Amino acid sequence: MKIYNNFFSGFCFSNESELFEDYLEKGDFIVSGFSYGAIKAFLYVKNSEKRVDKLQLFSPAFFQNKDDKFKRMQLMYFKKDEEPYIKTFLGNINSSFDKDVSKYYKKGTQEELDELINFVWNKEDLKSLVKKGIKIEVFLGGKDKIIDSLEAKEFFKEFATVYYFKEKGHLL
Repeated sequence: MKIYNNFFSGFCFSNESELFEDYLEKGDFIVSGFSYGAIKAFLYVKNSEKRVDKLQLFSPAFFQNKDDKFKRMQLMYFKKDEEPYIKTFLGNINSSFDKDVSKYYKKGTQEELDELINFVWNKEDLKSLVKKGIKIEVFLGGKDKIIDSLEAKEFFKEFATVYYFKEKGHLL
């Protein structure tokens, strides 16, 4: 996965950080990520010895509230026919967003989908980052068709400043 200015891209996306320019802070000690990229940003910060002051998570991929059947079905549909799966996925991401995002498209892999859908956010790891003095910000949209943003909000509010935009979707 390529990182741009300490920004990690989402599943099926590349170099889309400008989509979040209203919220995105840039700096040498700020790490950010969108959706699947939020997982990658979190893991990068968790495993890095480098100084990080702030971690920004935009619509973090949050599926730990979904059962195994849901996860298996997502992977099965992707494996069966990637193109329609990705088209539906991108349509759901873009549902309440009025900009063309096709220039950011990068074909995702089954391995990436598997990782993002089965990733479990660990409370102890998040607490550890906060103890290190890292400020965590989470940005969520109330009309998100990819994740359950209310569940994510409840989970992250213990560790982060959570910004919840009722009228926004996955792309905020």
